[in-house]
Amino acid sequence: MLYRLSLATLLCASALAADTLQLKDNATITGRILSEKPDQVAIDVGYTVMVVPRSAIEKIAPAEKPAPAAAPGKENKNQTPPASAKIKPSFFQGGRANATDRTVREMVNELGEAVVQVRTPGGLGSGFFINEDGYLITNFHVIEGETQISVEVFQQKNGELDRKSYKQVRIIAMNKFGDIALLRVEDKDAPLFKWVLLGESDSLAVGERVFAVGSPLGLERTVTEGILSTKTREMQGELYLQTTTQINPGNSGGPLFNMRGEVVGITNMKLAFGEGLGFAIPVESVKYFLNHRDAFAYDNDNPSNAYRYLDPPSRTHKSELQ
Repeated sequence: MLYRLSLATLLCASALAADTLQLKDNATITGRILSEKPDQVAIDVGYTVMVVPRSAIEKIAPAEKPAPAAAPGKENKNQTPPASAKIKPSFFQGGRANATDRTVREMVNELGEAVVQVRTPGGLGSGFFINEDGYLITNFHVIEGETQISVEVFQQKNGELDRKSYKQVRIIAMNKFGDIALLRVEDKDAPLFKWVLLGESDSLAVGERVFAVGSPLGLERTVTEGILSTKTREMQGELYLQTTTQINPGNSGGPLFNMRGEVVGITNMKLAFGEGLGFAIPVESVKYFLNHRDAFAYDNDNPSNAYRYLDPPSRTHKSELQ
């Protein structure tokens, strides 16, 4: 008997330590045990959840627990360092709990280098780096249907702005329903980039001041400020942040900051028949997209698809083992 959980649950399972079910027909199932009942065991194998009858199970081998840490000053120098010691920090960084509010004037030069202009043959938009390795966020509609993408970065050198264009830009993941895309600059001469923190839009209060940095109508590094009008504006089944911050074509994909310099949304649209009616995708949606980016990985064979579907599992039969 098989049943499916949410894609987020399935993808998270692969990163955890694996349990093993040894079946009576000599086959094995490896994954993460979700529940054990007197008559059955539910195990997450990454692409689906399998419910296995107890009568078919010979033995359950739980995942090995990590060795306890050595007491201070008594570390074993011959011990292999844990894998986590070789892993870089998180793919993106969240906001700091002890951060304090500052003025836009204080933050704009610091944050401006992380905000970029995204150009395609069909138009332009904005974006922002989320880590030093060249990964950046923009709107899906900015790069929709495009494969030739360039990114213009503005860096401070000797007190002046230096414009640099990078043309080796790859689409890593995208969600057209959420209007989010993850790109990466892969030019050989690319440096380590300045990046921004991802804050929390859930903690915002109506009336709180916010500001945007982007390239409206191609006017790069344009800064606009306003307040949060509401954070639960429903449009086409999705919730958006509504702001009086001026949003225009070209701002799409750029960051909306709180007064601590943390990204709280991605600016993506405005109402054409009014002023001071801008909208942004809440940063919580961005974090979800990034944490499950493998599910939204770009596929050259199906570039317009919003999700990446995994191959179905192969089943090992007893006759094949004999």
